[in-house]
Order: sequence, then structure tokens, then C-alpha cells
Amino acid sequence: MSTSETTSFVRLRVEMVLEISDADALTGTALESIAADFTAPGSTPADESPEERTHAEEAVREDAAEALASLIDPFDLVGQVPGVALAQASWSSETIDYDPDAEDWAAGEDGDQEYYGIEDNETDDEEGGGHTER
Repeated sequence: MSTSETTSFVRLRVEMVLEISDADALTGTALESIAADFTAPGSTPADESPEERTHAEEAVREDAAEALASLIDPFDLVGQVPGVALAQASWSSETIDYDPDAEDWAAGEDGDQEYYGIEDNETDDEEGGGHTER
């Protein structure tokens, strides 16, 4: 097979720091999204129960990072990219102390594991709030 005929896999890592300027708006949108997932005909996944909905609602009410993670969908990021099929995705969010002037947040060189003050735990799984694999 030529290079164009072989399947290759690429891990795309994206790290973002977002400022939440209106936690109430974020939480409200996340709650609306959860409600829509459970009320739209045929859209409720078979493995999600009313208890899971309640748990999701409580999580987004208690933590803005959970609300944000519930609204972000990696599939939307690559869905319109030609020649690409998403094989697996996971993501998480957490509230952090952020100081753009701190040394830990200085940009490093490409391939630097501490590029954004993040250490790679050398696993393929991400742990944390909003974790989803599809």
C-alpha cells in the first residue's frame, strides 16, 4: 500500500484555559442541554437513567468546570474536517489557579511535556470531570 492508502492515527492534544465570566449563564446552558438530551424523542441514550440525569444536573450546578465539560464536544471540532474520522476522544475540565505571568505557564518548545505546566502521566486515559469517550 502507498502512504495515501494506509490508515494512520494521529493524537491531537489541545489544551485551553478559559475564563468563565458568567457562571450562571454557563450553568443554565448546561442544564438546558441536559434537559434537551433527555426530552428529545429518541435522543436519550439507552444507558442513561433518570438518576444519571439528576447526577449530571447536580454536577453542573456545583462546578462550572463540569458545566463546561458537559457542553464541549470534541466531535464538533473535527466533524467537518475532510478525510478525518474520529476514532476515540476523551476530555476533562478542572478549575485551576491561573497566572499567565507565572513561570509554569510560559510556552515551552514543541514536544515539551511541560509546555503549559501540565505533566503527562503517560497513560492514554484522561481522568476528571466531564470525561467522555465515544
